[in-house]
Amino acid sequence: MAIIKPSIPKGTRDFSATEMVKRNHIFNTISSVFKKYGYQEIQTPTMENLTTLTGKYGDEGDKLIFKVLNSGDYLSNINTEKLESRSSQALISEISEKALRYDLTVPFARYVVMHRNEISFPFKRFQIQPVWRADRPQKGRYREFYQCDADVVGSESLINEAEFILIYHEALIKLGLKDFTIKINNRKVLSGIAEIIGKPQLIVDMTVAIDKLDKIGLDGVIKELLERGFNEQDIEKLKPIILLSGSNEEKLKSLRSALSSSQVGLKGITEIESIFNYLELLTSQTQESAKQNLELDITLARGLNYYTGAIFEVKTNEVAMGSIGGGGRYDDLTGMFGLSDLTGVGISFGADRIYDVLEELKLFPEGTSESTKVLISNFDEQAESFALPLLQKLRNAGISAEIYPSSAKLKKQMTYADDKNIPFVILIGSDEMESGLLTLKNMKSGEQQKLSADQIIGLLLA
Repeated sequence: MAIIKPSIPKGTRDFSATEMVKRNHIFNTISSVFKKYGYQEIQTPTMENLTTLTGKYGDEGDKLIFKVLNSGDYLSNINTEKLESRSSQALISEISEKALRYDLTVPFARYVVMHRNEISFPFKRFQIQPVWRADRPQKGRYREFYQCDADVVGSESLINEAEFILIYHEALIKLGLKDFTIKINNRKVLSGIAEIIGKPQLIVDMTVAIDKLDKIGLDGVIKELLERGFNEQDIEKLKPIILLSGSNEEKLKSLRSALSSSQVGLKGITEIESIFNYLELLTSQTQESAKQNLELDITLARGLNYYTGAIFEVKTNEVAMGSIGGGGRYDDLTGMFGLSDLTGVGISFGADRIYDVLEELKLFPEGTSESTKVLISNFDEQAESFALPLLQKLRNAGISAEIYPSSAKLKKQMTYADDKNIPFVILIGSDEMESGLLTLKNMKSGEQQKLSADQIIGLLLA
């Protein structure tokens, strides 16, 4: 039998025990902020029905959905003509009824519709689970990655948007980031821009193109706009809006003038101003920098079809990395599942990218790599019998502790403690058993001291 070389699919990763401690630090930090703002946790299945997901992310998004083949002999009932066409698109609906979730927002909308008689509106939920995208793997872009989402449905209040800005700011500051930008725009403003240049039917084409400004530059955006049905005259009208500069207030003033003939565009501007006003009222002195981190970016489009109002994107300025968060307002997303006129707004943290940023900047707090606080040595059967009641006493006090599982030389046990980043070791020999004073070794400093079990517990809990 041939030996198979072990491997994993590109764009996926294993996580070591050390990495999991760091990842949980991110998840716990973000979820603590969500809870502080009144959000409750739910979970949805890894797989959704394919019909639930398709048509919600635009043509480009639909291509990135991982389809799951039907079980059994899924080709047996397909006619020969379809098989011979060799078209996967023609076959997909017959060979695949399920798919891995692409994001957490659409499954959440499905959840709300299915459980609408059990939940109270407005409904505020958060969700921390993996999602899958059939994308080309590269730095900061994975095929399997975690999202940390918070959404509220059943409320039109723009207080929610202002609070999301504060949630982003508070969570990222708690994680140690100092220089980041929370970008905001409004899809109604983008609709207004398409309207004043006389191409409202090309709103999606326009947003997809200008959303790439950071990646392909102005010349690249112009080229794509020309390919998507815009002419030179349209682009001349678009240029000053795309290249808008100044403070947030100056940009809004310029936009009001440029979009004065568009009712929908002016409504979008008013919504942004309202969010800024709410933010002013909600911001405490300690959160003053939240406003400084906020930038109105008219090129922010986020190509997802379901956003209808405010849209957000968060980028760190300390590391070369794509967005580490994003979201926005969506009207009637649940209407696709039979529950109309239910507006919602939500944001997402890209946990995997945040992990890479924190790792590169060495921002994980000291101790996040610890899995065990203290190791008890094991030199012989007598020492083992003495150590086991102490082991449980430490655990009962809330201290993560373990005993080396079999008698071994000191060097081997110290190496084990070092490999696991265990900061303390209790050494128990005949002297310790006789006197009741145990030797506590600090693995970082090398310092050793003789202490009673209660004194060790007090020190480790301090």
